[in-house]
This record gives sequence, C-alpha cells and structure tokens, in this order.
Amino acid sequence: MNESPPVYRFAPSPNGALHLGHALSALVNHGLARAAGGRFLLRLEDIDRARCTIAHERAIEDDLAFLGIAWDGPPRRQSEHFGDYRAALEALVDAGLVYPAFLSRGEIRAFAERHREETGSAWPSDPDGAPLYPGLDRKLPEAERAARIAAGEPHAFRLDMGAALAGLGPLSFAETGAGSDEEASEIAADPAVWGDVVLARRDVPTSYHLAVVVDDALQGVTHVVRGRDLLPATSVHRVLQALLGLPQPVYHHHDLILGPDGRKLSKSAGDTSLAELRAAGLTAADIRRMVGLPATAEPV
Repeated sequence: MNESPPVYRFAPSPNGALHLGHALSALVNHGLARAAGGRFLLRLEDIDRARCTIAHERAIEDDLAFLGIAWDGPPRRQSEHFGDYRAALEALVDAGLVYPAFLSRGEIRAFAERHREETGSAWPSDPDGAPLYPGLDRKLPEAERAARIAAGEPHAFRLDMGAALAGLGPLSFAETGAGSDEEASEIAADPAVWGDVVLARRDVPTSYHLAVVVDDALQGVTHVVRGRDLLPATSVHRVLQALLGLPQPVYHHHDLILGPDGRKLSKSAGDTSLAELRAAGLTAADIRRMVGLPATAEPV
C-alpha cells in the first residue's frame, strides 16, 4: 500500500510585512515538500481581525511569488473557520478541562509582584517570560461564572493544565533537529511549564495554540517546519492533540535569522522587510544566500 505524500505548510499572520526569517521558513518548507513529492500549503493565520488585512495578504503572496514559491490549493484563512475551533473548544469544555478566567494581564502581573513582595521568591513564568496564571477562578461556582459572563465581564477560556495532564501519560514529539535528513528523535513534552494556557477569548473563539493543532489536523499536515522560538510551544500542541484525538506531525525547528543585536527578527520591531529588499534591487537568489540557502533550489 502506497503511503500518502507528505504535507508541509507555511503559516504567516497577515498583520505586517514578511522579513528574512519568514523567507527562510517558507523556502525550507517549500523545498522539503517539493523534494519529497509532497504538498505545500499556505495558511493565513488571521484570527486577529483588528491587525490582519487583505493588503498584507496580497503582499505575502507577492513576496512568495518573488521567491519562486507556489502553493497547492487556495490559502486557508483562519477567520473563515472559527466554527472548527469552536467545536474543539466545546469538546474540551464538555470534558471539564476548560474554565472561564477573569483576571487581566495587568492583574496577573500584579499578583506575581505581590507574591514576590510577600514571599521573597519569584512567581513562576512561562517560556515566553509571562507570569503563569494563578488559577484563582479555576474553581468558581458555575452560577458565579455564568453571572459574570452574562454581565459582560471580560474573560478568556483557559485549559486546566493540571486536570488535562492527570488523564494523560507522558507526552513526546518527533523532532528532526537541525538537519532535514536526520532521523527523528523523540523529545519529552513538558506542557506544565506553560500553566493554564489561553485557548480562546470572549471576542475570538480561538488562540494560536488551539487553531494551529486543529488546522494541522484538518489539512492533513504531516510535517511542521518552523522557527526554533516555537519549540517550547510544541509541548502545548502535543497536549491538545492528545486531548482532542488529533494526529501528531513530525516537527522540525530550524535556526532563526537574527538581527545585528542578536535578537530574532520581528514585524513589530520594524525589521527590514522582503518588500524593502526587493525594492532595493535584491533578487530571489540574493535572499536565499542571505538566509543561508543555496542561490538556486536543488533540483527535484
């Protein structure tokens, strides 16, 4: 029986211009997909409707075409599939693993500061450096939760990580590391370091974590290739895959393109965009060399 061809994807957010880091990820995904005779998908992660625009979508498509990247089928826009994420969230709610959380980011930071002042020790933070949610409203009576939601009180829906992990055994994921030809090794997942992560908000029925695992499953993605900064988040994705009965892709987290100051490139920091490099006369071959790839793609 023939195996299905592998499926790769590039999933930018259309909330700004692509930079060299995006170019590396797109080129690596596209190259691996074509070399394996597989499919390459474009996904537009546009759940932030306040910042994502059609103009940014068009710019992304122009940049990819400039790099010689073609995708299979129409792009998947997350904003057109909120029902998929809502169904996944409701399954976790029905399982008793999600609760409405009412503390704002500022209130969480204030709680962490009070803890430090009162105990002399720091409140734990997640891998991104944000203080873990203290879970003060994890066990609120259902009637109080309903009343506060009905009153329009801002809230998010968080995964009760302790309860989620209590029903699962050890989790791991297959990671090919720094080389695409390496045998995958199993890496132990540690979702607990993230605490009770946000899965949705009152005005948006999903978070990045929930949407990405649902999309990868629905699109049949077999290989997730992305920057090394997302390696810790894979632990969250593994617990959600396990809870929802979703397939587990093979992961590959590549090195990042860093700026002169040693930090990763960022849209919000205004790092030089691909459009600016194109306007300055650079070619696709120049971009490939700048991100450490051969000037021309290897023949398939």
